[in-house]
Amino acid sequence: MRRHVTYQLLIEIERPVRVRIGRFGEFDFPAGRYVYTGSARRNFEARIARHLRTEKALRWHIDYLLAAPGVRIAGIRRYVEVECAINRATPGSVALPGFGASDCRAGCGSHLKYLG
Repeated sequence: MRRHVTYQLLIEIERPVRVRIGRFGEFDFPAGRYVYTGSARRNFEARIARHLRTEKALRWHIDYLLAAPGVRIAGIRRYVEVECAINRATPGSVALPGFGASDCRAGCGSHLKYLG
C-alpha cells in the first residue's frame, strides 16, 4: 500500500492581510482562496496536525501565513504523487515567488497559489 507523501492545504483569507515571512519580509496577501502544496516523507499526519495547531514555533513560510489573523485552513487534500507534480497540476497564480519552494528543484517558482 502506498502512503501519502504530498498534501495540499486549502486556505481562506477573509480580508487582506500583511504578513512578515522570513527573508521575504512583509507581504500583502489579498483576501481570497489559496492552496499550499507540501510534503512529508515521514510523520505525514503529524505534519498536517502541526499545520492545524494554532500554537507552534514559526519555522516554515506557511507557518507565518497560517498564524496571521483571518487566515484559516478550509480543507486538506492528500496525495501519493510527488509534491511538485501536484503543485504544477494545480490551477491558480503564484501568490509569492519562492514561497514554500526553497528546496524545489523542479522550477515550480512557488508552492502557494492564489485561486481568487
